[in-house]
Amino acid sequence: MKSDANVHKNKAPRLFPGSSLRSAAAFVQGKQGQKIKLALLGKHTNDGWIARILIYLVLFVVAFLYLQPLLYIVTTMFKSLSDLIDPTVNYLPRDWNLDNIVKAWRGLKYPQAFTSTLTIALGCSIFQVFVCAVTGYALARLHFPGRNLLFFLVMVTFLIPPQVYVIPLFVIYGKLGLINTPFVFLIPALLGQGLRSALFIIIFRQFFIGQPQALVEAAKLDGASAFRLFWRIMLPLSSSACVVVFLFSFIWYWNMYYEASMFLSGSFTPLSIRLDNLELVLTGNQFNALNIQLNPVTEGAKMAAAFLILLPPSLVYMAAQRWFTEGIERTGLVE
Repeated sequence: MKSDANVHKNKAPRLFPGSSLRSAAAFVQGKQGQKIKLALLGKHTNDGWIARILIYLVLFVVAFLYLQPLLYIVTTMFKSLSDLIDPTVNYLPRDWNLDNIVKAWRGLKYPQAFTSTLTIALGCSIFQVFVCAVTGYALARLHFPGRNLLFFLVMVTFLIPPQVYVIPLFVIYGKLGLINTPFVFLIPALLGQGLRSALFIIIFRQFFIGQPQALVEAAKLDGASAFRLFWRIMLPLSSSACVVVFLFSFIWYWNMYYEASMFLSGSFTPLSIRLDNLELVLTGNQFNALNIQLNPVTEGAKMAAAFLILLPPSLVYMAAQRWFTEGIERTGLVE
């Protein structure tokens, strides 16, 4: 009996055998390794910490490349003359002052030039939104003879560079007495021939084509005319496209230089032309005793002038950024 008891006692399983401890430790280590691997790599490609760090690094580099010119403008316009001459001063100036902003404000004649630029940019943008919306709706929804030919001609106007027809336009505007007035841009925008109007017509056309046909048929069954259908239904639906067209048009008219230099001069001069002439205004054609033109350091004033020109469209874009992003997605510009 004792021998049998001893045999059963020897055959009884141990609570913590050596092999079980090693397997349990390996199991725990495997679990921890899987958690660490899952945290680093993630279930998908962009879920882990490694992928996130790489994505943030790329975004930081891209953001720095885009913001570096703006950072240079902002820091340079606060530099004094000694900081501009000193090669050891890179970004942060040692002596912060507002003299460059005052010089830029006076050199640009900012209130007068700002009013001229705002008149052209705001007026032409509003005209282009309405006219291009009407034209895009007609090309998308109305059936009339020559519709495809008209759309082809719109595409042709988009492909022809402005240098080709600027001389005939100058002759026509000169005979009409429109040179050096904002009407050289307001009248073409009102007639659908403004700056890049063809692109805006294409945007509205693509938007109206994407609207359901059942909506149009239901409005016609209720007795709505083509104009009422556009004004009461289609135009409110195209608010996102209107924001996109308005912002593009406003920024392009605000920054235009070639067309403005051809048709505008004198008192009615936009900011882009004032900036081009700012160097001459700041130097004042100064000469020394040897009749050699002096070249004073005007980098700070020019950067301040660039900042004053960039500020208004930047504020407009930041105010309408959400609607602009939505409009880009709904009009199909990203495709």
